[in-house]
Amino acid sequence: MPGDNTAMSEQANTEKLQKVLARAGVGSRRQMEAWIAEGRVKVNGHVAQLGDRVTAEDRLQVDGRPVARRKLQPERRVLLYYKPEGQVCTRDDPEGRPTVFENLPEADGRWVVVGRLDLNSQGLLLFTTDGELANRLMHPSSGIEREYAVRVYGEVTPEILRRLQQGVTLDDGEAAFTRITPVVDYRALGYEAPPGNEWYQVTLREGRNREVRRLWESQGLKVSRLIRVRYGPVSLPRGLRRGEHRPLREGQVAALCQAVGLEHETQKDNDKRKAPRHKGRRGRRPTRRR
Repeated sequence: MPGDNTAMSEQANTEKLQKVLARAGVGSRRQMEAWIAEGRVKVNGHVAQLGDRVTAEDRLQVDGRPVARRKLQPERRVLLYYKPEGQVCTRDDPEGRPTVFENLPEADGRWVVVGRLDLNSQGLLLFTTDGELANRLMHPSSGIEREYAVRVYGEVTPEILRRLQQGVTLDDGEAAFTRITPVVDYRALGYEAPPGNEWYQVTLREGRNREVRRLWESQGLKVSRLIRVRYGPVSLPRGLRRGEHRPLREGQVAALCQAVGLEHETQKDNDKRKAPRHKGRRGRRPTRRR
């Protein structure tokens, strides 16, 4: 029926409101659902309801502020940043300390940090303009693996290593490393080990506050240096210096999305979708006059 076809066409050209806002970097999809339920979101001047679908032509407002149209369909960007020690992972710090956002380039949308590092830690940080991607990468259900190079001060025994992999009880529950590997040739990686210190590569599938440090401290040991070297399929490049950033390549962004079950539309796909379609018959070659 013609009416059914029209409805299907309209449905195909719309998206769920919370998904559009999350992609624009306003917040995670779950957060947007809560804001819609609280009446903080308007569509074309009317208070939005859960389940509303919108098009690129609709005017959206959050807390009375318009969401710029250019933000509604931003290119999904992911930035890799080498955080140095002494920077905090907040936009504004009451104590006036330098933040990781100060050195980032401008973006169509808002940069969302993926997986924080504490003040005294350094290494790989990811930023993205896609709030939904950031939320999935950080959510415990995704099980994204994080890898760290850790310099530990104190005597590390085989029994301690066994306990750290089997699981220990912390203030916020059970925790364990999925893998612990001693770093023998640490000098080749540019690491230093003063007397009494040893380097280890450790991995875990959570991102709880100071979890790596607290695991070692539960065994009476002290972490004297902590570097995140990998987040999911993305590793810290050897040539990147502290305080520098680098955009991820298309394939790296696709790998991140695949790791959390999110579809990734490449720039090539975008161009194809936006390109005007030529009318006429397909597959028929022009005839030649003889």
